[in-house]
Amino acid sequence: MKKEEAESLSLLFNQSLEKGISVLLAFGPQNDTMNLSEIASASSMSKSAAQRFTYTLEALGYLRKDPKTKRYSLTPATLALGYRYLLVNRMVERANPFLFDLNRACGETVNYAEPDGTDMVYVGRFPSTKSTPVQMPIGRRLPMFCTSTGRAYLSCLDLTARTELLEQSQRVAYTAKTVTKLPQLLAFCDEAQMRGYATADCQYYAGDLNVAAPVMDEKGRPVGAINISIPSTRWSMARVQRELAPMLIETARIISTRDPTRTQLEPFSIGSGVMLMAKPQVPLRK
Repeated sequence: MKKEEAESLSLLFNQSLEKGISVLLAFGPQNDTMNLSEIASASSMSKSAAQRFTYTLEALGYLRKDPKTKRYSLTPATLALGYRYLLVNRMVERANPFLFDLNRACGETVNYAEPDGTDMVYVGRFPSTKSTPVQMPIGRRLPMFCTSTGRAYLSCLDLTARTELLEQSQRVAYTAKTVTKLPQLLAFCDEAQMRGYATADCQYYAGDLNVAAPVMDEKGRPVGAINISIPSTRWSMARVQRELAPMLIETARIISTRDPTRTQLEPFSIGSGVMLMAKPQVPLRK
């Protein structure tokens, strides 16, 4: 991009919107409640700016303030922001009937994830009725390099793009078995490309086995991956590859090439339950 074009685009950037979003993103497991000073620090803004944004977000229903402690926390209304993506994502809608069928056939947890930066974001899930050691809520982000969905997606990219994403990743050893070396990871992707599926043996969670296959769009480009997550207490990786990988590959192929029937789609159609996540009511100013 030319310098003039970059400068022109920068004039369109709304810093107020960026700061408002940064306030919401500042909340997390270690910051479930914060006062104004803490919000200002976590959002890299002045206390007066933090006060303006928290007031606005509280008025819109996305934050609540404890009247005694004066500490802020997120409200359930913030779920609507992410839920909108699921409401308009046609690939999630298209995949759900087939993911459900795979879940019923194998009896284990089935997920659908899409890439975002160097992570895979889990946007579809049908859990097993059996005990599992891993809780994977919708919206959870996991690194590409150490997950089967990430490796399956990477296997469909050219070597340059694949290498760049792996080099940009923060390759942390999450378990004793996590592979972090670039040559080994590239070899895993090459192997996944040849067999049509990728595996991850206790790479992010101890005791969690994964097998995944890529999902393609109508032009043959990778848009995500589906996986089956299985505890090592019930399965071996050899058995996973022998029994589950063929089912998974076939499901990924169907999702990539076939539209579900109206009957299959009806329970999962976009818009079902939309009123459950309606826009919060903005109180009238006195």
